[in-house]
Amino acid sequence: MNYPLRRTCREVAALILAREDRALNPAERLAVRIHFLVCKACPNFAQEVRTMRQAMKAWNAYSERDDGPSV
Repeated sequence: MNYPLRRTCREVAALILAREDRALNPAERLAVRIHFLVCKACPNFAQEVRTMRQAMKAWNAYSERDDGPSV
């Protein structure tokens, strides 16, 4: 039997990465939330992705402020 909201860790990881580029549709969001209830690894992966996004934003803000080497 095919359960549309049941996703594997690989599929959920792909959705976690996809939501960095696009908004997930309601069925995808629900599938991720349901998966998070039964999986401990995927929420950790999602947190790592959020941490990397925040670090990249901080790095970009830092590099945009930098005017280059002072002479």
